[in-house]
Amino acid sequence: MNSAAIPAATTSVMSGSPLPFQGDPASRTLVLGLGNDILSDDAVGLLVARELQGRLPVADAARCDVVEVCEMGLALLDVIVGYRDLIIVDSIQTGRAAPGTLHEFQGEQIETRRVASPHFLGVGETLALGRLLGLAMPETVRILAIEVADPFTLGTKLTPAVAAATRTAVSRLKSWLLPRRGPFRAAHERLA
Repeated sequence: MNSAAIPAATTSVMSGSPLPFQGDPASRTLVLGLGNDILSDDAVGLLVARELQGRLPVADAARCDVVEVCEMGLALLDVIVGYRDLIIVDSIQTGRAAPGTLHEFQGEQIETRRVASPHFLGVGETLALGRLLGLAMPETVRILAIEVADPFTLGTKLTPAVAAATRTAVSRLKSWLLPRRGPFRAAHERLA
């Protein structure tokens, strides 16, 4: 996408909204774009999910749900429970990489941290809590995080470097979703 403006949402889940399941989620992949659409670069996960939704071939769309979520913590459980595979797209600010850099993580690399407040849970804590509660959590988790420059300024435009990275992020996600070559496919074929 050439524009740094954040387009209107095409598929989103907000608190209390129904889930977009189009069949049995236990055999499906969920691509979950996270972010805040009014905090500049923090919206990059939402934007990449929107762009991916518009570019998925019909065959991939039949086995994959792409959802944008502006929620965090326990609210994510309502969205991710029951899916076999989960891909999360979100912003990250490490300060050790240039804005627009793509970071890839596997689920087992996500740390859980003791937090002082029960009102904030990160992705790692949310996944761990779901497993502890015996919920049907995704078997595999992969994260694509885009290094951002400004996740705190109120605004609806991405910074130029982050906007330029969205196309690469969408291409990376599409390659992950390719049948028989994606990150999840080989593991499930061995199980069959």
